[in-house]
Amino acid sequence: MSKEPISKIYLILEKIDYIERVVANAGTITDALAEVSTFRPAILMHLTSIAEQFEKLRKSQNQALLESFESQDIKGMWDVRNYIAHDYEGVNLAIIEWVIRHVLPNFKKQCEILVASDTF
Repeated sequence: MSKEPISKIYLILEKIDYIERVVANAGTITDALAEVSTFRPAILMHLTSIAEQFEKLRKSQNQALLESFESQDIKGMWDVRNYIAHDYEGVNLAIIEWVIRHVLPNFKKQCEILVASDTF
């Protein structure tokens, strides 16, 4: 496995960590998303970046890394990215909260496994 694709995994982990820090600073996910001047925009941008990294992995045709993740979760992240990009003010915050609560922990766990596997 080349170093380039695994760098995307490191970046996804970094973005998840940033989101976790934003939430910790706000107190709760709901509070972070309610704060419109800093916390919400930061979360939305990091979610967009995570989706972009998965898209770069897809374009690099690195199936070995992509198969480590649930395909419906990756598709869901891309859908969230499109929703953020095309209807920023109309983003359904309940969906964003669900993604943070249920999808990101799975991504984080799988990314940590890939990084620890030392097969790259």
